[in-house]
Amino acid sequence: MVHVFLRGGTDGLSVIVPYGDANLYTARPNLAVQPPGNPNGAIDIDGFFGFNPNAQPLTIPYNNGHLAIVHAAGSTDPTRSHFDAMKAMEGGVPEQSLLKVSTGWLGRHLADTNPLGSGLLRGMALEDTMPLHLTGSEGTLPVSDPANFDFPGRQSTLDVRRQTIEDMFLTADEPLAGASLSTFGTIDLLATIDFDNYQTSGGTPYPSSLFGQQLRASAAIIKADIDLEAIGIDYGGWDHHEGQGPISGIMAIALNDLTTSLEAFYLDMLPGGHIDKVITLLMSEFGRRVAENVSLGTDHGHGNMMLAIGGHIAGGQVFANWPGLGPGQLDNGDLAITIDYRDVVGEILEKRMGNTDLDNIFPNHTPNFIGITI
Repeated sequence: MVHVFLRGGTDGLSVIVPYGDANLYTARPNLAVQPPGNPNGAIDIDGFFGFNPNAQPLTIPYNNGHLAIVHAAGSTDPTRSHFDAMKAMEGGVPEQSLLKVSTGWLGRHLADTNPLGSGLLRGMALEDTMPLHLTGSEGTLPVSDPANFDFPGRQSTLDVRRQTIEDMFLTADEPLAGASLSTFGTIDLLATIDFDNYQTSGGTPYPSSLFGQQLRASAAIIKADIDLEAIGIDYGGWDHHEGQGPISGIMAIALNDLTTSLEAFYLDMLPGGHIDKVITLLMSEFGRRVAENVSLGTDHGHGNMMLAIGGHIAGGQVFANWPGLGPGQLDNGDLAITIDYRDVVGEILEKRMGNTDLDNIFPNHTPNFIGITI
């Protein structure tokens, strides 16, 4: 699983546009992406939903049946705090106490299942620090730059210094002893991958942006077949309270980078059947309010969209029990949630990643599968 967390509360109504709901245009006279056929209009999906034109790269995996969209989805936790919402979603415990949350749903999944290989490196966050959703399992660590994850200092003294540190921590208490050994082992493992000279198989170059290069590194790791099971990537900057600009502003720029990078990664995974063993899952801690604000932005909301890309995803369709955007259909002014994100994640974990016990992954919740996997 390549898990992309869109931090900041992405406006799903501007990414996957419910243009068939006329109430969208009443609530957003200036911000709403216009229906297909209009200048800068949405790209039609199914007669009701459409892609933001800046998300045009998503049409390729969608038309190939490898992209599934889930709308009016998200965490049922009512908070509108970024930090609490992230903790509840990453911890897998919406509407529950956050006081003792110290592990995440993806970390617990890894801890509860047998490793594919040696277990040395099962999960990696391409970040400076470990995100909560990956926390809770051995064999996981943050590596912001895998191409340069090495032991610093002069090469002439490397062996002596490394041996000194290994001896120092050999008799240390856990988790220090294990962390020391696994870190050096991971350095050696990643050194076997030629990140700098990696060549894409899809013919489409990765963008030079941070996210584009993170996906390029992910592709190199996946093709190296080192038994890594999960990659976590954060994509921030979606908190657009003013000047949102879904067509030509700050959101448009981010959305174009996001989807162009995803397209390059998807096309890179197609040759050789790699797409059949990879699922890219995108979600955000909450959506935005349905009505635009006076600053031509949107404030913290509730319901949102999710994206799942992969060879064993029931793609080419939108999964939605649409609640409507009329005044009497909203959840305190927000898009109501009709699909719990845990239902989507739980199905993927069980059907595609071999987890047969979801009780520990999502306490006090029994996932209701929606048929997103095949």
